[in-house]
Amino acid sequence: MRAAWPAIRNITKAWVLLLGLCGGLGALGWWLSGYRVALVFVFCGLLLGVGAYWYADRIAMGMVGARELLPGEAPALHSTVERLSLKAGVIKPRLYLIADGFPRALSAGRGVTSSAVAVSTGLLTLPAPAELEGVVAHEIAHIRNRDVLVQTTAVVLAASLVELSRVGGWLSRALLYVLGPIAASFVHLLLSPGREFEADQLAAQLCESPHGLADALVRLDQASELVEFRASPATEPLYTINPFIEKGLAGLFVTHPPVAERVRRLRELDPDWREKLRAA
Repeated sequence: MRAAWPAIRNITKAWVLLLGLCGGLGALGWWLSGYRVALVFVFCGLLLGVGAYWYADRIAMGMVGARELLPGEAPALHSTVERLSLKAGVIKPRLYLIADGFPRALSAGRGVTSSAVAVSTGLLTLPAPAELEGVVAHEIAHIRNRDVLVQTTAVVLAASLVELSRVGGWLSRALLYVLGPIAASFVHLLLSPGREFEADQLAAQLCESPHGLADALVRLDQASELVEFRASPATEPLYTINPFIEKGLAGLFVTHPPVAERVRRLRELDPDWREKLRAA
């Protein structure tokens, strides 16, 4: 039951989000022109919810500029994803490639039956295969826990609010000051930093060792300090770690716990790792 709790929690959040959206639109329609308009607005809310459920992963992949990665282009990676998916009990996610030297990975989709994992060309150059396996396992853990169901929807809606400020012309900065915090509050309401700890722990189980992911987290964190990452800050919850410099608008969307704390917890899963390293 404990292992199933993250999935139950995220499914509940998705239903609450849908009902809240329909209820809010229905109340707006009632206020504008009575129950007839309220019914139309509720129906529109249902359409938005269905559209987000079926297409949010494709929208998310389009937001980060990813393209589908064919099996012939990276057979070893496809084999790793298939093996980890089988161990996690999920259908193998579609693989996407981001043409970017900055090492990063993300997952999006509906959950165990339909999802996608994107990796950058920079991530594929990680020197240790165990590190790449750890990152991929972390993203598959998000799929197993159905974090992607809530993450993807939250990110798409938050990014839409941020982009909405751009239509304001000379008012765009003022709109950003208003819509940015609203979008960030929406993200924080739905997403807890604890989801990353849960995904890390499950990834360690899938890889049968916590150290590949721990080493990868350290390497990704070092890369984020050396190279400034540019993208919509609303996409922060999708990545394995927070790749943004925590200032300005990007600071509002931080949902990841500190990398040092995640690494510490992973190392504690194998408390004798220092002795093993000396013996090797």
